[in-house]
Amino acid sequence: MIHLTSSCQPKLDPRFVPAAMWNRAYQRLANDSDEAHAIRIAIERPGGTTWTHNTKILPDSPAHAADTWLYCERLIKLLLWAWGGSRVRIAGAPHIVSKLQETYSPTGARSFDYDFIGRACFGESLTVESAELEALQPSPPVSVGSANPLKGNRIGFDLGGSDRKCAAMIDGKVVFSEEIKWNPYFESDPEYHRAGIADSLKSAAAHLPHVDAIGGSAAGIYIDNEPRVGSLYRGIAQADFDRRIRSVFKDLQKEWDGVPFEVANDGDVTAIAGAMAINDSAVLGISMGTSLAAGFINPQNQVTGWLNELAFCPVDYRSDAPTDEWSGDRGCGVQYFSQQAVGRLIPASGLSVDPQLGLPEKLEAVQAYMNAGDERASAIYETIGTYFGYSIAHYREFYEFRNLLVLGRVSSGAGGDIVLAEARRVLDLEFSELSSGITFQTPDEKTKRHGQAIAAASLPQL
Repeated sequence: MIHLTSSCQPKLDPRFVPAAMWNRAYQRLANDSDEAHAIRIAIERPGGTTWTHNTKILPDSPAHAADTWLYCERLIKLLLWAWGGSRVRIAGAPHIVSKLQETYSPTGARSFDYDFIGRACFGESLTVESAELEALQPSPPVSVGSANPLKGNRIGFDLGGSDRKCAAMIDGKVVFSEEIKWNPYFESDPEYHRAGIADSLKSAAAHLPHVDAIGGSAAGIYIDNEPRVGSLYRGIAQADFDRRIRSVFKDLQKEWDGVPFEVANDGDVTAIAGAMAINDSAVLGISMGTSLAAGFINPQNQVTGWLNELAFCPVDYRSDAPTDEWSGDRGCGVQYFSQQAVGRLIPASGLSVDPQLGLPEKLEAVQAYMNAGDERASAIYETIGTYFGYSIAHYREFYEFRNLLVLGRVSSGAGGDIVLAEARRVLDLEFSELSSGITFQTPDEKTKRHGQAIAAASLPQL
């Protein structure tokens, strides 16, 4: 079994096993073994879109079985949620395929992923099968530009789990922005969502002579302006979701006289916000808010079409890592880079925060302690920063970025500065070959909080 000793241990969570370090240790063993062999993994979508990943695994033997299974299953999990597809095909590892078929099934350990990625996202059962190497060739979709010019009178909105943000813009200049608290997660009435969004649009429109276009950012997966799945709607019964939520943005568009209206996953809009803020490409955008959102603009300044759902991607490989209450999986990004991370670390910090408070209020309490110079609050942010440094290196194995933009409420204020400083320390110590090629972008506080709403306004074409 692989055992790691990392140079930088999270102050409040010293048993953290960083995915980047564990994978590198496994690959060193594979590269040193004459019996290791190459495999190819393909993630496919209905219609033929395909991405492939090449790697090497240790020989199929009892001595390596546990390590190889951990390596392959965690890798597949990341590729499914980063790229997105309902068909997994693998060349060179039939013993892994058979175990994955059991794991990613209606009754397996990854039943959530089986249902979410397969039926909910792509309308078919998730399948895992063996294939010949030559049959697995990449076939990515046609990439599109990252944003449209910000001309005209535009409204942009961003729907999070604890607040919704809205901005009004005239030819790229923000003339109004606001943030309204709401709690959509467990609301069973679809009208709560529609009415809240409509109220924000009305507030923004009051500051414009007329409305030319509306763009939105929201957690979840959106196809043809329709929510297909998303944590914001988890409290709504499936029948109500299909009848009222799937059409909510198209219904709102009709209420606004059919103006161009475009809604995208908040991760994609995070990346657009990053590219706009720095006027560059090769951007990985990370939003640490109610959950973890991410998006990617490639070096060609294009949106890739990937899901970029890093909230579900593993970053901690210990067997008893914190569990995501939604997916049931352990060690995934949402528990390390969101309000959930802050709430989870409060007891270990020793801060006195009412455990009955909601996560947004717990974050506000920690921020207040941070503003007062409390070292216990600083330790929370330092711990998140250590997580982040190792995870940046992990993400860099799959995303070709040179700019890292961090947004969201967890990254606001002095605590956010500590997160980035600690992440840089980890990169410098453990991944010096990567650190010099990654620039942290730090937009102003208003952009951190409202940048996605502003970027969302650029989505519609006039």
